[in-house]
Amino acid sequence: MTAAADPAEAEEPKKKSKLPLILGVVLALVGGGGGFMAVKMGLLGGGGTETHAEDEAHLAELPPLAPASFVALDPLIVNMPNQSGRQFLRFAAQLEVAPEHAAEVEAVKPRIVDVLNGYLRAVEVSDLEDPTALMRLRAQMLRRVQVVTGEGRVRDLLIMEFVLN
Repeated sequence: MTAAADPAEAEEPKKKSKLPLILGVVLALVGGGGGFMAVKMGLLGGGGTETHAEDEAHLAELPPLAPASFVALDPLIVNMPNQSGRQFLRFAAQLEVAPEHAAEVEAVKPRIVDVLNGYLRAVEVSDLEDPTALMRLRAQMLRRVQVVTGEGRVRDLLIMEFVLN
């Protein structure tokens, strides 16, 4: 009974101070921020003016862009059959062509739209759910457009809108 009545054992132990922990976190953040700024401003090695000189030299070596014209295709709305009903695909694109071939490609635009419309109607909705589907579709459509327009006239097919509702 005397052990339970002893007031020294009944006291709760003192809580340790959290001041050193808070001080350590604050100093770590200040030190990290100061180190970042020193490297960013070029005061310490590993950045600064050397990187900018290399970037400028690299940009000077780049060849100029080839001249290009863009032929806009009319937006297509294709109904896609689905098990639960119907879905619609809204598609808009532009063709990148050499400036000297822009008029020729513009003249065969109805054929291009016809080929793209037929191809997009044949695509299954399940094929469009794959993350790489847009790249695959783009390559297929570009090849079909190049066949219709003739080799070397169309450089690229730029997809402006591809929405499945």
